[in-house]
Amino acid sequence: MMRANRLLGANLVELNLIKIQDLEEANDRLLEITANENARQSTVLGILAYEMKVLKEEDVLHHLVEDHGVGLVDLRCYEGSEELKKTLDVGACWATWTVPFDHDEGFYFLATAYYMSPAVRTFWEKQLDAPILWYGATLEMLGDYLEKLEAKSTTTNSPVSST
Repeated sequence: MMRANRLLGANLVELNLIKIQDLEEANDRLLEITANENARQSTVLGILAYEMKVLKEEDVLHHLVEDHGVGLVDLRCYEGSEELKKTLDVGACWATWTVPFDHDEGFYFLATAYYMSPAVRTFWEKQLDAPILWYGATLEMLGDYLEKLEAKSTTTNSPVSST
C-alpha cells in the first residue's frame, strides 16, 4: 500500500499536478491514517484531493484519458462478475485502490484510481497473469463498491477475503 501511494505521488509531482511539499505533507498524514487502519482513508490521492485540496481528482482522470488512453467506468450501478467476487482479495483492492470488476474472453477489466502507480499495475498484472483492460474510477466509486462487497460477504458468508 505504501509503495503504491509513494509511486503515485512521485508521478503526480513529475507531471506538475502537485508540489513536492504537498506530497511530503500528504505522506505524513497518510502515516497517521494508516496507524488507525482505516482502509477507505488510506490514500495519498484522497488526502491531496479532499483533505488538502491541492489536486482535483478529475484532473488525474483527465490525464489518464488524454495521455494514457485509459477509459472511465462508473461502478455505482455495476454488479460485476460473480466469478471474480468469489476469489477477490478485498484487502489488495483497498491497498491498490483497484477492483477487478469483470472477466470476459480471457480479459480482465479493472477499475482503478491508482493507474499512475506502476506498483499497482505490476501487482495486478502478476496477480491475474492475463491481459487487462484498465479503467479509471474515482476514489468514492471504488470505496463504495468495495464497502458493498464487504457488506455482502458479511451477510452471505461469501469467501471474499479482506487481508
